[in-house]
Amino acid sequence: QVQLVESGGGLVQAGGSLRLSCVISGRTVTSYAMGWFRQAPGKEREFVAAITWSGDSTYYANSVKGRFTISRDKPKNAVVLKMNSLKPEDTAVYYCAARAVPLDTILVIASNEFDYWGQGTQVTVSS
Repeated sequence: QVQLVESGGGLVQAGGSLRLSCVISGRTVTSYAMGWFRQAPGKEREFVAAITWSGDSTYYANSVKGRFTISRDKPKNAVVLKMNSLKPEDTAVYYCAARAVPLDTILVIASNEFDYWGQGTQVTVSS
């Protein structure tokens, strides 16, 4: 089985930065398309960013483009989400997701296409 464990959430003031990490373990002999999603209280879960297993291609939601950066930490088998210029509206529980794919160049964006999810990490941005 595949496990995803997120870390790095916390409380930060508006304009600050946080770095989220998602370590994937278990059956990692294949490639995975990776993504980050978030869910604020009373709202539906929304897409934040995605990256291929190769790390060569990325995709961002318009709301975070230019502020967030997703990357692969290959030695640690992890995906990192660096969040800069945080806003109060970024407050949410952030989830890491993975889908096994046949090629390391495949990008997945839709939440219903991901097979594995982490437990989530809380990010709170104060004004």
